[in-house]
Amino acid sequence: MRVREPAARGRTDTASLVVAARPDAVYRAFAEPDALMAWLPPDSMTGRVLDYDFREGGRYRIELTYDEAAPVGVGKTTGRTDVSAGRFLSLEPGKRIVQSVAFESSDASFAGEMVMTWSFEPLPAGTRITITAENVPPGISQADHDAGLRASLENLARYLG
Repeated sequence: MRVREPAARGRTDTASLVVAARPDAVYRAFAEPDALMAWLPPDSMTGRVLDYDFREGGRYRIELTYDEAAPVGVGKTTGRTDVSAGRFLSLEPGKRIVQSVAFESSDASFAGEMVMTWSFEPLPAGTRITITAENVPPGISQADHDAGLRASLENLARYLG
C-alpha cells in the first residue's frame, strides 16, 4: 500500500552527507524508536518517542526538547519543546523513506504539512544520505533548518560509525 503524498508547496530545503555504512544499516537506524532518538535530535536537544508505527501508512509522534541553556520561547509547541506528528508515506528498505511532518503549534507560521524524503544512495565509501524537506513552514528559518538537518546527519554518521 502506498499512501498518497501531499502536493509540495512553499520552500524546499535539502542536506546531504556520505556516511561509512551500508544503506540497509542506515534504514535500520530509522526503524526502531530508541535508535531514532539516539541520533535525530540536533545538538542542544533531546528527544522522546510518543508514538511510532514504522510501516507505510503508520503514524508517529515525537517530542524534541531544548536543553536548559536555550532561551525560553524557542520551541514551536511550548517554550522549550517541539512536538511533531506525521505518517510514513513510503518505505523502501535500504533506499528511501518519505514521511509527512506537522508541528503541534499555536503559531500559524509553523502550520502545514511538510514532506521529508530521506534517500540512501550506495557508494563505494558507504551511503550518501540526502534529506529533502518540501513545504517547510515559514516560521522555520532556512539557516536554522539547514543547521538542524546537518546536525541530524552528522549525529547519524556518528551513531552508525
